Amino acid sequence: MIKLDNTDRQILSILQENGRITNAQLAAEVGLAPTTVLERVRKMERNGVIQKYVALLDPEKVNRAVTVFVSITLGVHAYSSIDAFLHEVENIREVMACYHVAGDADFLLKVCVKDIQTYEDLLLAKLTQINGIQKIHSTFVLSTKKNETRFYLPSPEQNSSSDST
Repeated sequence: MIKLDNTDRQILSILQENGRITNAQLAAEVGLAPTTVLERVRKMERNGVIQKYVALLDPEKVNRAVTVFVSITLGVHAYSSIDAFLHEVENIREVMACYHVAGDADFLLKVCVKDIQTYEDLLLAKLTQINGIQKIHSTFVLSTKKNETRFYLPSPEQNSSSDST
């Protein structure tokens, strides 16, 4: 596990809010020299703490207003069937996230599509065609009340649990 000090946490919090901030602005906000901040950011990138920088889009404005959470239960839980399922899911562009979960289902997919008809087409033409699926359960999002992409990163002093990152 990578150790993050308070300055690293501050840098990460700022970058999560504004990934386009210049290094000079970031340095000014944390009170360090730009070269020092740049090296800290590069180290966190090299260590995988910062995975990538993205633009967050408004789903409605890019014609992806319908979000569906799809629970998938596989018939066989062998490594080969799980691997084959994951390979198929990777090729479905409408699948925004795929989580391997514990509980009633084996996988939870986040699917974003234009409309209900588009989801039905995806379900029939792609999802039901994947070998090994025993059950598919679709849950449609009516509205989104919170959709946070930013991780809260308390300092070790603020964090009462054993998690210090």
